[in-house]
Amino acid sequence: MPTPTKGPRLGGGPAHERLMLANLAAALFEHKRITTTVTKAKRLKPYAERLVTFAKRGDLSSRRRVLGLISDKGIVHELFTDIAGAVANRDGGYTRITKIGNRKGDNAPMAVIELVLEPVSPKQAVVAEATAAAAKAAPAAEEEVVETEAVETEAAETEEAPAAEAEAADAEVAETEEAPAAEDKK
Repeated sequence: MPTPTKGPRLGGGPAHERLMLANLAAALFEHKRITTTVTKAKRLKPYAERLVTFAKRGDLSSRRRVLGLISDKGIVHELFTDIAGAVANRDGGYTRITKIGNRKGDNAPMAVIELVLEPVSPKQAVVAEATAAAAKAAPAAEEEVVETEAVETEAAETEEAPAAEAEAADAEVAETEEAPAAEDKK
């Protein structure tokens, strides 16, 4: 659990901050992106990612914990069905914060916080798969080197034999063609 921040909280007291974060998270899950101040977005990020982690578990106790924080059953259902399914292959980083400049009225720094629902890039998946395969194949690499050397020597021997036979057959054909030509000259 993250340590509470020192100093003034968002809103008036701890209960108000909890309600504000719950409402911001509900709005984020409903609309997939919201515009808020940078401070609120930074405080919302770990809160929302924790709820998404509960949704990825998908069991009844996780659903009840999320329902204790977000009271709208429709939003919780959407979180557990749609959002959890979309981020099933992602290990973390379910949200993204993008700063958009200052608000016109009071010059407060603003940001857009959004859910990252696009799939993990194939390059990252390939790199992870390659490192796992390399780690798995490291002990067997020595055996494969010995086997490939033996296979290469056998292949070289089998390639040499047909080549020699083909050369011999070509020589016989050439001799038979030259023999009638020699007889015609006599």
